[in-house]
Amino acid sequence: MAFLLAACSQSDDEHGHEETEAGTDAHAHDAEEAKRGAHGGRLLEQDGYTVELAIAEEGTPPKYQAWLYQRGKPLPATAGSVEVRLTRLGNVAENHVLTPSRDGSLMAATVVGEPHSFDVEVLAKIGTQSLRWRYPSYEGRTRIDAAIARDSGIRVAPVGAGVIADEHEVQGLLTPIEGRAAHVMARFPGPIRSLRANVGDRVRAGQPLATIESNLSLTTYTVTAPISGVVLARSASVGAVASEGMALFEIADLSSLWVDLHIFGADAQHIVPGVPVEVTRMSDGVTAETVLERVLPGTATASQSTVARATLANADGLWRPGSAVKARITVEQQPVALAVPLTALQTFRDWDVVFIRIGDTYEVRPVELGKRDGERVEIQSGIKPGDQVVTEQSYLVKADIEKSGASHDH
Repeated sequence: MAFLLAACSQSDDEHGHEETEAGTDAHAHDAEEAKRGAHGGRLLEQDGYTVELAIAEEGTPPKYQAWLYQRGKPLPATAGSVEVRLTRLGNVAENHVLTPSRDGSLMAATVVGEPHSFDVEVLAKIGTQSLRWRYPSYEGRTRIDAAIARDSGIRVAPVGAGVIADEHEVQGLLTPIEGRAAHVMARFPGPIRSLRANVGDRVRAGQPLATIESNLSLTTYTVTAPISGVVLARSASVGAVASEGMALFEIADLSSLWVDLHIFGADAQHIVPGVPVEVTRMSDGVTAETVLERVLPGTATASQSTVARATLANADGLWRPGSAVKARITVEQQPVALAVPLTALQTFRDWDVVFIRIGDTYEVRPVELGKRDGERVEIQSGIKPGDQVVTEQSYLVKADIEKSGASHDH
């Protein structure tokens, strides 16, 4: 998929950030590489004076560092002053004032936060000469036209507070509820003359199910359904002889079912009645919400698991007894100040990141992660409330940045 890029040229200082020269096309991939000085920094030249500017990171958080020259010869740090003014995406201003340090360079006391992506203005004064340079220095940034983003499924949403759930994924089995099943019995022995229901039929209480000719009275009597429900089994056939008390049918009311969930190990200590449960049908992925009713006192013999039980509504009859299901038990829900969907999360260099959008421009934001559940993750730092974060197809934004050459190793 081809995206239109409007800001993908970078600086390539000693830390791997590429910058385009002032006066060149800031959107070109083949912009002339900036000249480098003896310390690996970018050389800014004007009227016979030079400032070599770099971002120092070895043994320190990222800070601007500079060296001064006159006609190619080094000057002492006390010979001048340097200020670096940055404008980040969204017109966020940031200033760094460099002062003389013991090693002969000028060093800022302030940290240059990631990403190192901004428009740069450098103001220097050497002797009586005032100097000024401007250039873009972008990384982790790309521009995607709104129509292309929309057609590609890229979606954004303002980041805000959320809830992180302590969840347990378990499996279980659907079973009929005790007391809602009945066996239809022959009252007197004799040949079966008719059977009026088959397995799977829905029947109502009092509905005739079979006729049997009594060996005692030689008259035919009718056997009816004792409850409403579904025929689970039929153990008789026309012409066979029914004995007294013989079960002809098994009927169960399946309008509700038990969900017996198997919980292993220490998880059983955290799960108590009353917590919400989301049950998923394995056949088609349909889900249903219910509440855990009880944790059974014993242990399942075969699996050595603790069984937790909930009741599931089954009005359409598509939840079938004996079927295996999977479930998510939510033990606790904890509010957090900022949360994003897991679909927003990507990796960039060695960071966990999200991408923010301002206008048609997208830029990486390294984030510190907190708690997470199956859908969301807490953001502890790196973005602020209201930031427009890419929540869907974030991998496309990452791919476009990488394709544009806007990602570089430190």
